[in-house]
Amino acid sequence: MKKIIICLIITMTITSTVNAAEVPRESAPCNATNEAIVIVESFIGDILTEVQNGLGYADARVKSNRIFFNAWLNGQTNGYSYGELVDIANAAIWQYRDMYLRPVFYTNNLEKVRVIIAPVIEDYKSGKITYAEAEFNARNKIYQSVKPDFNPDVEYMKDPLSRDIPSVDNSLFILARKLLLTSVE
Repeated sequence: MKKIIICLIITMTITSTVNAAEVPRESAPCNATNEAIVIVESFIGDILTEVQNGLGYADARVKSNRIFFNAWLNGQTNGYSYGELVDIANAAIWQYRDMYLRPVFYTNNLEKVRVIIAPVIEDYKSGKITYAEAEFNARNKIYQSVKPDFNPDVEYMKDPLSRDIPSVDNSLFILARKLLLTSVE
């Protein structure tokens, strides 16, 4: 009964903020549940919209942290900790801010990443590999697109201080996760 009431409250909150932005699923930490993402959207969807329209990262974080802390103090987080919800929110805020500042990067690189990880997408769509394996393989394909001789079996076995992993913009990994997630929808 409690879950039904909470779901109704969340649904009413989400429908009351129709214009509020959603948390991009590809930005959410891998341990985030769909319920936690929906809760974050219900609390800070309007802030995400403000970020899309130019609100700074630090200002958005201050607003969202205050909202989550008050919600946590008042027992309105459905059992999720302040830290879990803030991590989801901060990742979404970062992605929206990055997309606001570099929209051309995202549009120019989506097709490039799709071509780079095309075999991984096919394996994932056909069920040959799990999402975790697909994400790992996509990351390695992106590294290999920068440094063709990158061998994850060798590099990941080394001491972390002596690894030779190519420098890659993290937003390419976000694009890869987005392509993987949308490939099975």
